[in-house]
Amino acid sequence: MTALGELLPWSQSILWAGLAVFVRVSAMMATLPVFGEQTVPLRLRLALTLAFTLVVLPAVSTPPVPVGLGPALSLLGPEVIVGLFYGLMLRFFIFALQIAGAIAAQSTSLSQIFGGSAGVDPQPAMGRVLLVAGLALAALMGLHVQIAAYMINSYLTVPLGVLVDAEIVMSLGITEVSRTFALGFTLAAPFVIASLIYNVTLGVINRAMPQLMVSFIGAPAITAGGLLLLLIVAPVLLGVWLTAFANFMENPFSVIR
Repeated sequence: MTALGELLPWSQSILWAGLAVFVRVSAMMATLPVFGEQTVPLRLRLALTLAFTLVVLPAVSTPPVPVGLGPALSLLGPEVIVGLFYGLMLRFFIFALQIAGAIAAQSTSLSQIFGGSAGVDPQPAMGRVLLVAGLALAALMGLHVQIAAYMINSYLTVPLGVLVDAEIVMSLGITEVSRTFALGFTLAAPFVIASLIYNVTLGVINRAMPQLMVSFIGAPAITAGGLLLLLIVAPVLLGVWLTAFANFMENPFSVIR
C-alpha cells in the first residue's frame, strides 16, 4: 500500500495530461474528414477520440500538467481552439470537393434535378458523389495513420496550453482558403468548359434557326452530357484531389514552422 501511495501523484499527473490531450483531440475530431462526418454515430466518434488519445498521449512530451480542476479548466480554452484550428485545415479539402460539386452541378443544370436547397443535406448529388468517393479514397490510403501523425506533430508546433499566434492563423487561413477555392475551381473546370461549349452551340443554332425550340432539345443533351462527363472525368478529378491531400499531409506544418 505504501508503494501504491507513492505512485498516486504520478498516476494523477498522467490522468490530467490525458485529459488535456483528449480535449485537443476531441476538438480536432469534430472537424476532421471521415471521422468527423455527421453520418458517423456519436458513440463511434467518442470511441475513436479515446483511441486517438491513447495513441497520441505516449508519443508526445507534454509539460507537467498541474493537478486540479482549476488548472485543467485554464487549459480547456487554448486546447479547444488549437484543435479546431488544425482540424479545420484538413476540413478545407472537403470544402474543395463540395465547391467543385456545386459548380459542376450548376454548370450542367443538374443542381435542381438531382438535388436542391431543401432538406437536411442541401448539397447537389454530383457533389455528394465526389465527396463520398474522396473520403473513401482517403480512408483507403491510411488516413487513420496520417491523422495520428498529424495530431502528434501539432504538439511540436503548438505546445500544450499555448494558443496559435494570430498572425500565423491569418496567413495560414488565407493561404488555405485560396488553395481551397483554386482546387475546387480546378476540379470543376471540365464541367464549366462543357457548359460554355453547350451554350455557345445553342446560341449558334438559335441564330441559324430561330423557329427551332433549342431549349427543349438542349436540356436533355446537357443532362446526359453532364452525367457522361462525370463518369469519364471523376477518376481523374479524384486523383488530383487525393494528390493535393497527400502532399499536404506529408508536410502540413511548413507554414507554421
